[in-house]
Amino acid sequence: MKRLYLQFYLTIVASLLLVVLTAGALWRLAVAATPVSLAFAMAGELVAVALAPADAPPAEQQRALARVAARLRTDATLFTPAGEPIASVGRPVPAPDERRDGGWLYGPSGTAWALKLPDGRRLVVRVSTGHGHPAFGLVMFLGGIALAIGIGAFPVVRRVTRRLERLQAGVESLGAGDLSARVKVEGRDEVARLAESFNAAAARIESLVGAHKMLLANASHELRTPLARIRMGIELLKGQVDAGRKAALEADIVELDQLIDEILLASRLDAVADLEADEEIDLLALAAEECARYDHCTLTGAPVLVRGDPRLLRRMIRNLLENAVHHGKPPIAVAVRARNGQAALEVCDAGPGIAAAERPRLFEPFHRAAGTAATGRTGLGLALVRRIAQRHGGDAGYRAPPSCFTIVLPIAR
Repeated sequence: MKRLYLQFYLTIVASLLLVVLTAGALWRLAVAATPVSLAFAMAGELVAVALAPADAPPAEQQRALARVAARLRTDATLFTPAGEPIASVGRPVPAPDERRDGGWLYGPSGTAWALKLPDGRRLVVRVSTGHGHPAFGLVMFLGGIALAIGIGAFPVVRRVTRRLERLQAGVESLGAGDLSARVKVEGRDEVARLAESFNAAAARIESLVGAHKMLLANASHELRTPLARIRMGIELLKGQVDAGRKAALEADIVELDQLIDEILLASRLDAVADLEADEEIDLLALAAEECARYDHCTLTGAPVLVRGDPRLLRRMIRNLLENAVHHGKPPIAVAVRARNGQAALEVCDAGPGIAAAERPRLFEPFHRAAGTAATGRTGLGLALVRRIAQRHGGDAGYRAPPSCFTIVLPIAR
């Protein structure tokens, strides 16, 4: 059952059905002469001995009925077999049912007993306050139904609450700092889907926290390299002024500034859920502006409109071109076209490409391919490319040969 409310509803229905079937079976298997009917018959035999015979004068029957009523302290009326009153003592009582030999009678004046005498007469006696009431049996029957429903519903309710307790324990563990906390997914109802959502959220939180820890660790490592070069350059410049060393020092400062900017942009993308700007952008025009900044870069394609933040999309294209310049080989070819109902941007170069074993980690922050020199430039460039593409509803990929990075974005509608 995929719906929790159906479990409770069907449990109640099943419990009621079980009660009905049990009552029907007991009724079917019960003997025709129940102890209650036998008791009424025996009471009729005994009362007939105390009353006057059926052919006695009405006055004698009245006196005999008065003695019985006084002994029993009840209201009583004696009826003929046809249902006509013969004698009466006390308040009026309900008329007997000719279709029944005896039993309970219900009327405006209250509840009474009906007894059939051996000679056909019927005696109706009002039940006094001190005797049991027939409503007691109804209360017992309803109590049995409630007990059956309670027993039948307990396993279902306990199963649900037990899973909720485990879910609560998982939330408390996650709140206490255990990012690996997960709960067991049982069933296919709302609680199971809630457990799945909790596990997905916990995994996402663990992934984000791990990524931020890795980002800080790698950033601290990457920042030390240009800082060390700057420190060394400053020491060397103390005694003499070397144009080459001065240019290298300026390049290190630019690299450090760019790395800090990338770290800040990555943090902002993680912290802010919505784009700062959302407008229609011609992807071809944006790519043309960025290609104009590089030599040996050609652009082909057709205008394609996308929606998003132009500053982020410009940064995405620039990072791809910078990657091609520093790690690829000219010429660089950029293509923009509509493909399969989406906008596709390709940045290709004539370089040897990236080994297949390195491609799964290509878009990870600060990833350095095997065999790359320790002083080689690395950072968040490609990681930002994928994050920006995903923030705009698309994705980034790589294929070779030739060495091409592909960005896919939704077309503006």
